[in-house]
Amino acid sequence: MLNINRNLSIPLEQIQINAIHSQGAGGQNVNKLATAIHLRFDVNASDLPEPVKQKILAYQDQRINKEGVIIIKAQRFRSQEKNKQDALNRLAEFLQTILKEQALRKPTKPSRAAKKRRLDEKQKLGQKKLQRQKKWQD
Repeated sequence: MLNINRNLSIPLEQIQINAIHSQGAGGQNVNKLATAIHLRFDVNASDLPEPVKQKILAYQDQRINKEGVIIIKAQRFRSQEKNKQDALNRLAEFLQTILKEQALRKPTKPSRAAKKRRLDEKQKLGQKKLQRQKKWQD
């Protein structure tokens, strides 16, 4: 089970994990072994609650394709097991950020003192700029 939060977890059977060859430098290790992990999680086929599915599918991110599959490629480490754990952790963090409730913003107004400070500062800057100007005499 992959735990997302206190109320939500995903069975590992619903997550497809494939080992692939890593890209980039690494010498013979890269050429011989499939250490990178390609993780696929189909949101529509999962047994997540429907509101959670809708929230995930509505999220705009390049890791979610049009079919509703989350794709994560992990190749940070040289071992397959570490990359597998990294991919699962990244999936959990990604879903946590999507499902996190946004705090409502309380609109506020600047205080009278803050308005006065802002206007005083603007006036000081204006005076400083006037002093920098060259005075032309007729």
